[in-house]
Amino acid sequence: MVEKKEEKNKEKKEIKIPEKFKKLIEEIEKMNVLELAELVKILEKKFGVSATAPIAIAQAGAVAGGEAKPVEEKTSFNIELKESGEKKIDVIKIVREITGKGLKESKDLVDALEKGPQMVKEGAKKEESEEIKKKFEGVGAKVELK
Repeated sequence: MVEKKEEKNKEKKEIKIPEKFKKLIEEIEKMNVLELAELVKILEKKFGVSATAPIAIAQAGAVAGGEAKPVEEKTSFNIELKESGEKKIDVIKIVREITGKGLKESKDLVDALEKGPQMVKEGAKKEESEEIKKKFEGVGAKVELK
C-alpha cells in the first residue's frame, strides 16, 4: 500500500506544472471528490463545454476524416430457444440433433421453455447458427441468436 502511494507521489512530482497554474493546482489538490465534481459542473456551465466532449469530437473527427474503422461483424453466436410452437416433438428432435443430448434431456430442455428461454448452443459459427435458426423456425419455434 505504501509503495503505491509513493508511486503516485512520484507521478505527481514528474508532471511539470507551469508557474501560472501552480497556485490553481494546489487549490484543486485540497478539494475532496464532491467539491471537484461540483467544480467540473460549474466549469461546464460557465464555458458551455462538456467534460466528455473531447472523446465525442475525436470519434466524430475520425468518422468525418474517413479514418473510421469498420465495425467488426460478429462471427460467433449463442442460440437461444424462446418458444417451441405447435410442433413440440419436432423441436425436441432438432434439439437432439444439435446438442447430441438424449431424448429425455432434449425433452426436458424444451419443457423448460415454460420457465423462460433456453440456451441450445453456444459459440456457433454464423453459418451454422443461421441454419439452426431456419430449422427451428421451419417447425414453428422461435429462436434468437445472441
